[in-house]
Amino acid sequence: MMKASGFGLRASGVVAMTLLLAGSGLLAQNQNQSQQRVEWNQAQKPFKVFGNTYWVGTKGLGAILITSDRGHVLIDGALPESVPQIRDHIRELGFKLEDVRLLLNSHVHYDHAGGLGELQRLTGAHAAASAEAAKVLASGESGPDDPQYGLLPPIDRVKNVEVVRQGQILKVGSLMVMARMTPGHTPGGTSWTWKSCEGARCVDVVYADSLSPVSADGFKYATSPLAKEFETSYARLETMRCDILLTPHPAFSRVFERLAARDKGNADAFVEPDACKKYVASARENLARRLAAERAK
Repeated sequence: MMKASGFGLRASGVVAMTLLLAGSGLLAQNQNQSQQRVEWNQAQKPFKVFGNTYWVGTKGLGAILITSDRGHVLIDGALPESVPQIRDHIRELGFKLEDVRLLLNSHVHYDHAGGLGELQRLTGAHAAASAEAAKVLASGESGPDDPQYGLLPPIDRVKNVEVVRQGQILKVGSLMVMARMTPGHTPGGTSWTWKSCEGARCVDVVYADSLSPVSADGFKYATSPLAKEFETSYARLETMRCDILLTPHPAFSRVFERLAARDKGNADAFVEPDACKKYVASARENLARRLAAERAK
């Protein structure tokens, strides 16, 4: 009896220590995520990128407003706590929230789709997304096919999401935005393209989804169909017309370096026709390193 009781006490101690360590790890993860959210949500003054294309996101997260005289398109909603900034940025630029007619999304993680539900309530806008993304937007939670499954906070649900296919053109007034499916970072990742004009000069703008192979522990791109889908996404992005590249995380497309250069007098600082090719080349290298690391294990 005493031995069994002693073993029980020792076992209980091990369980308690295991739970404590697990709790500490979860606490550290939550603290890191909270700090990252604060960094991503730093204030950023909105600005015109080119023509009718505007940056209305934060310092660390993209939100793109495309305007027309018959309604506007908003791509990405950043974090839930980013919504007041996005709302105020749209107004600061002289536009009305209720004139936003269409909400789009790059991918359904909380840092890019977290604010879409509230933005839909504020604007009354219609939403559209890829089939895989539409399911997550409607349910508020990513599934086990997402590489970061288990690490992602739920998002506010978005209502009545229209499912769009590869190459489909969505219209708001005179605006035409094309959906380009670019899965890999998530199963439903989508890039968006449109023309933006200043006078007689028009350029092709690409809001390219994230291409980074980031995942939860235990996920292997080597055994996932997403590795092959990445290659399809790379081929799609590097062959499209891409005068101006924008990305959900601005560092990937050097948004603020370009803005600073333009402020110093380089009027075409945002224009770089081979920017998508460079973005893809870097992504290919990152995926190759990731696959090599997985094989090494």
